[in-house]
Amino acid sequence: MIRTISAALLALGTATTVLAEDAVTYPFEGSFEDATFAVESAIVGRGLVIDYVSHTGEMLARTAADVGSDVKLFEEADIFLFCSATLSRNVMEADPMNIAHCPYGIFVADRAGDVTVGYRTYPEGPMQEVQAFLDEIVKEAME
Repeated sequence: MIRTISAALLALGTATTVLAEDAVTYPFEGSFEDATFAVESAIVGRGLVIDYVSHTGEMLARTAADVGSDVKLFEEADIFLFCSATLSRNVMEADPMNIAHCPYGIFVADRAGDVTVGYRTYPEGPMQEVQAFLDEIVKEAME
């Protein structure tokens, strides 16, 4: 399976990405704030609306003691959630159960000063159009 996913990533022209538990990630050269601004700008610049920003890093830090943990996972971590009406319609007309993958998300995470931008992978078939779209947005944010 890893070989298949790696081949798919190469086919998408993402040879510099790292596969991490069904996610495509890119190291970001810059601060967390610069990365979140770049991702937000790349999404909004395509005429898309960000429905929600999940401040996952803050939630994990805030609830660590409540769940009996003292492990700091991230300095900061946000997930930008959004949809594309055109793309969502295309993939859901192909298979209405592709609704399970909506909204789409791009994350930015800072682990001890190493900032990463990425997104989850999607199944073969129509959802590969979404994955390619997310990759375009992330690559734009990396520039």
